[in-house]
Amino acid sequence: MKIEIGKDFPKFFKPLYQEEFELFSHFETTAGIPTVLFAITTWKENGKPNVCFHSWSCFHGDKTAFFAVMGNLYQHTHTYTNIQREKCFCINFLPISYYDKLIDTIHQNDLETDEFEVGNFTLSQANVIHAPIIQEAFINMECTLKEVQDLSGAGITAMIIGKVEHISVDEKYAQGYERYGKDGFMMLIPAPQNILTGEPNQSAIASVNIEKYD
Repeated sequence: MKIEIGKDFPKFFKPLYQEEFELFSHFETTAGIPTVLFAITTWKENGKPNVCFHSWSCFHGDKTAFFAVMGNLYQHTHTYTNIQREKCFCINFLPISYYDKLIDTIHQNDLETDEFEVGNFTLSQANVIHAPIIQEAFINMECTLKEVQDLSGAGITAMIIGKVEHISVDEKYAQGYERYGKDGFMMLIPAPQNILTGEPNQSAIASVNIEKYD
């Protein structure tokens, strides 16, 4: 038997925090789909570096180009404004050991704040775009802005599509599978709802455990 959840909000769903279902669709907690966590870095209009801890994204392309498709980026944020202005951004992949430092940049993110200082990150210049990069990241992905879409039309979030122009990989991660496990990609499991009782669960942070080679 399958439990059916429709587009109308299930009245028995209880929020984990007061504004949860003002920020997110109930489908997100119904599905609880894991996605990779990373830091978007841009320049603020006053020249201060900005860090945005983000998920809800995918990466794909064909032989002609490779794209970063970032969903659910709030339109009121510095990052959204910076990307619109600069037409570029950098994606930085860090392991779980940097989680707390990235959370600090969420809580200290005023216009005048140097968010690299907040996270104690080493700032480097991107190779081919005008954006700061986090030196500690094991992969830096430099992107130019290709497209912005407000999928819901509500003016709340946007989907940002970036064309990848350059990638830098830490030599320690250059052979391949070092990018997985506790020192590799960090994953968000977004608060999977108990859809039998409606009780909330916390979001979880995970790493990739390789089970099989194809």
